Amino acid sequence: MNKILKAQFFVDDLSDDQKTVITNINDYIKQGLNGNQSSVAIIEGAAGTGKSVVLMELVRQYMTDSRYQTSLVVNHPELYKAYQDLAESIPNMKVKSIRRPTALINYAQKNHKKYDIIFVDEAHLLYSKSEPYAHYRGQNQLTDLMNLAKVVVVVYDFEQVFQSKMYWDKDLLYKTIGSHPHKLFNMNFQYRMVASDEQVAWMDDLSAEKPLKPFPDNSDFEFKMFDTAGELFENIKKRNKEFGMSRVVATSGFPRIDGRHNVEMDTFNLPWDEWDPQRTHWAKREGSITQVGTIYTLQGFDLNYVGMIIGPSFGYDPKTDTMTIIPEKYSHKEIFKKRKDIQFSRDEYKTFIANVLNVLMKRGKYGLYLTAYDDALRQRLLELAETGK
Repeated sequence: MNKILKAQFFVDDLSDDQKTVITNINDYIKQGLNGNQSSVAIIEGAAGTGKSVVLMELVRQYMTDSRYQTSLVVNHPELYKAYQDLAESIPNMKVKSIRRPTALINYAQKNHKKYDIIFVDEAHLLYSKSEPYAHYRGQNQLTDLMNLAKVVVVVYDFEQVFQSKMYWDKDLLYKTIGSHPHKLFNMNFQYRMVASDEQVAWMDDLSAEKPLKPFPDNSDFEFKMFDTAGELFENIKKRNKEFGMSRVVATSGFPRIDGRHNVEMDTFNLPWDEWDPQRTHWAKREGSITQVGTIYTLQGFDLNYVGMIIGPSFGYDPKTDTMTIIPEKYSHKEIFKKRKDIQFSRDEYKTFIANVLNVLMKRGKYGLYLTAYDDALRQRLLELAETGK
């Protein structure tokens, strides 16, 4: 089994909190398997709380037991590849039982297949509307999955919702579940980062457009603010040589220049990450150090250090001393796709964009290196980093 993947998804010394959640979900699954109606176990938690670790312990337990008909689905191409890699190294685990949700739904409906348990990681990426372009012609993937299994175990983080076609909030989740038995298992403890609660709160406050303040210096988590993306990149390369798994990431909004859609700022000029059908996921490929990562390649994965470039769709308001979000400058238009059943406000689109920034900032276990495209925002953040005022 790949050491990097094993370290992220399988933990030898589970915390007491994690063990308790696993025990409670186990009890609920056994209850659901004997029920007359499909039931849903909801694992909820923010980025870095160990949701996937808990899920994979359950997956390893049930999906290697021939008594159960099971499947693991995830609608994220990079995570899908990672889980296939893991499955190949787990005794009695079948790689073909890991699928993208559309593939599983279409296969099961065509072949009249039913399951005892379906596990869903990153369930906030399930389609909540028809998406014919992706060959999904149903109306809600969670509804379809509930129709296929006695128990559906789903992992949700509502702060990681950033596209209209995958829109979820708690109201829509519970409306979709309807009268089906369900239980919420909340994970409100932080495990990915060595950062303190106050440092995590600083990242949350920044993306929530709250008044700016100095980054707390009360843990081993390393925070550095840079005046140029070029200097940030040089430092990330050093960290990558020392510790590995260190990458530059950015939010959308960088304009095309001379036909190139690169991230270009001061001396920095690198292309965006590229989808690649190879099994090695983006963050683990050596060549990705010369690309800029996005939410589409990094969601669900750990880095050791992350170099975050806050893109042009974020500005600064000196009157409120806050970072501002400017949806009009966000260039990835997939986020704004219309849908007939839900009308989104400008503030809701701003929340989508804020969620992208928040998730990317929290990819690094040991450190966050930060800069911003907007001059005023960058200077204010530098001032706070240097003087603490």
